[in-house]
Amino acid sequence: MNFLSYIASLSRGNDSKDASPVLFLAPMAGFTDRAMRVLCKKYGADHVTTEMISSKAVWYKDKKTFELGMFDSTEAPCSVQLFGDDPDVMLHAARELLARYPYCAVDINMGCPVPKIVKNHEGSALMKEPELVERIVSRLAENLPVPVTVKIRAGWDSRSINAPEIARRAEKGGAAAVFVHGRTREMMYQPSVMLPVIKDVKDAVSIPVIGNGDITDGKSALNMVNVTGCDALMVGRGALGKPWIFNEIKNSFNETGEFSIPDVKDVIKEHIELKKSFCTDHIAVNELRGQIPHYIKGTTGSASMRAKINSATSLTQIAELVEKM
Repeated sequence: MNFLSYIASLSRGNDSKDASPVLFLAPMAGFTDRAMRVLCKKYGADHVTTEMISSKAVWYKDKKTFELGMFDSTEAPCSVQLFGDDPDVMLHAARELLARYPYCAVDINMGCPVPKIVKNHEGSALMKEPELVERIVSRLAENLPVPVTVKIRAGWDSRSINAPEIARRAEKGGAAAVFVHGRTREMMYQPSVMLPVIKDVKDAVSIPVIGNGDITDGKSALNMVNVTGCDALMVGRGALGKPWIFNEIKNSFNETGEFSIPDVKDVIKEHIELKKSFCTDHIAVNELRGQIPHYIKGTTGSASMRAKINSATSLTQIAELVEKM
């Protein structure tokens, strides 16, 4: 079964009349934890992915890393995303995690641009070594019981835009699908995503291509599909403080009328309650300081509210601040 058909059957059922492409929540370190993933599933995401997990940390049996890989049944279908550069270590990590959690797929991170990752020859640094990409994908795809996918960027820099070649290597290695963020590592998250590169990847391979980058609403989602011809969509930063973006996108493709945004305060309160159920209060407070501001960004008094949340020392204090919004 085609990877997207597989995900759609798990998420929507075989009789779904939904005309929108399959919608994925992108893995984002520090944001797409269990609470965020559950929220996004509730508001229309078909598939979610764990925050990226170090294959080397799994190799050394780091307890916190295994906890990072946990997921709730309400998140399914859910994939685990691994980063690393050693095929054997990555295979070991995938097996260890699959033995604990019933992921629907294993995703290989080849797109993370942050210095501490690329300096270790991982993340988007792999874009510079097509042969290694194929070896990693092949090692996992041939030995795991679930599909293996890859997430890549346009290339390392403007002089080496090689996403189509990397995608072909991944396909040759047995990848079930490829997610393409249409920026180079050099670009980080600015300027705008290069849609023609995603189209070039779509033209280069026969496996499903999922477009990623600058999807912030229904209009930008429609544009991504129309320009690139991609088979599905992955939403990243567009979902921060806006988990309902998935239903908004589905509404745009299904033309079911004007989309109604849920009450933001209610969503924040739900987010807080989920954090409370999934982790300690101390961890929840620290992480919510970076997550709640996305809900109120650009609103009147948001700077003052953000400062108060940053000063809060308990979930009770944060909940009280939100109640007074």
